[in-house]
Amino acid sequence: MESKQSFQREMKSRHVVMLSLGGVIGTGLFLSSGYTIQQAGPIGTILSYLVGALVVYLVMLCLGELAVHMPETGAFHSYAAKYIGGGTGYTVAWLYWLTWTVALGSEFTAAGMLMQRWFPFVSVWIWSGLFAAMIFILNALTVKFFAESEFWFALVKVLAIVLFIILGATAIVGFIPMDSGANESLFANFTDEGIFPNGAFAILMTMLAVNFAFSGTELIGIAAGETENPAQTIPKAIRTTLIRLILFFVGSIFILSALLPASEAGVLESPFVAVLERIGVPYAADIMNFVILTAILSAANSGLYASSRMLWSLSHKQMISPIFARLNKNGVPLNAVILSMLGGALALLSSIIAPDTVYVVLVSISGLAVVIVWMSISASQFLFRKKYVKGGKSIKDLGYRTPFYPIVPILAFVLCFASLIGIAFDPTQRIALYCGIPFIALCYGNYYLSKRIKKRGVSNVAETESY
Repeated sequence: MESKQSFQREMKSRHVVMLSLGGVIGTGLFLSSGYTIQQAGPIGTILSYLVGALVVYLVMLCLGELAVHMPETGAFHSYAAKYIGGGTGYTVAWLYWLTWTVALGSEFTAAGMLMQRWFPFVSVWIWSGLFAAMIFILNALTVKFFAESEFWFALVKVLAIVLFIILGATAIVGFIPMDSGANESLFANFTDEGIFPNGAFAILMTMLAVNFAFSGTELIGIAAGETENPAQTIPKAIRTTLIRLILFFVGSIFILSALLPASEAGVLESPFVAVLERIGVPYAADIMNFVILTAILSAANSGLYASSRMLWSLSHKQMISPIFARLNKNGVPLNAVILSMLGGALALLSSIIAPDTVYVVLVSISGLAVVIVWMSISASQFLFRKKYVKGGKSIKDLGYRTPFYPIVPILAFVLCFASLIGIAFDPTQRIALYCGIPFIALCYGNYYLSKRIKKRGVSNVAETESY
């Protein structure tokens, strides 16, 4: 049965790279990118994604030093608890857990709805249940089985984007005739409605969305404890992930903008489908439906993994019940996987029963979580290096060093904090602060109250034993 065993280091470099990509490349790119282009314009969107990629890269440089020096499961929660404070680590863990469990609920629903295209007479909830069972099984077996399945899920998305960029580029330069019979001008759509059609402020709003779109790269840190040879695997994954994110996101936006007017992009269900149909690709809608379905299942797979490891880490640090720290014979925290899946089911239920109240609050809180997690990673690395040097150790002994310290962690923290300030000026996103700040206060309050009660209980036991 279950026993306390150690995690199995079975993830290879290709698994970790695809895990981080799998968590990032999803419906935000395939479905929402058209709306982003319409709001900020083609050039504004490209600038936003480039700045967003810079922020991600700075945070990942910080995470690399921490993860290589202390490769453990649930990494950045542990780093925050150790170098910032127990309350911060506790709060970061619950914020991140909530993010992925809320995502699970919406992803299973979306997957079921996509299947309606091919099986209109089968209920959405039947497909949602089947996909939920499949994702649970992938996570409940061995970590190697999970990593391998995520590798292939993510590979489908990566290949689809690469093929899209190649087809789009050949159409732009005239090698492939457009379906209309006339090729698009290379830069016409970039300037037709002005460089910034809705003003520079729209770019700031887009940048906020971009930060959330890039969430998932931090999964590298969570997987560090189950990665084979983290000293080599983690730095390589960080370097390659950044390059690929810029290539996939910026490359896709460039092709979409060149072949699709911004005014049309925002009103389409998927701008990718529209571009493929203009190029004349047969069954374009069905192909993209399959790719988007794969993207959703990949994100759900990564999400259940991330949320279960966060629960394990909280339990391992004795912040919640010890039953979630138990590993089965295959080195999987099965109890944590089960509770995370139940959390996803409750999020799914709330999206049906109370979409305008409970679910909106959950989504709003989870929207803040990623940026706060990135801030905690930056602050943890800053404080870790400071303590490491103060202890008389040489930074040359670190397996991986964050360059340009302390500029990198400070800049990463400031840029993330700036995006939180920007939320206050956007009426549509302001609710995230209204719901998120009380939730954070509740987490801190619960942590210190539990700690005080536990301390008092220990004191009472000691007093009793002294008589």
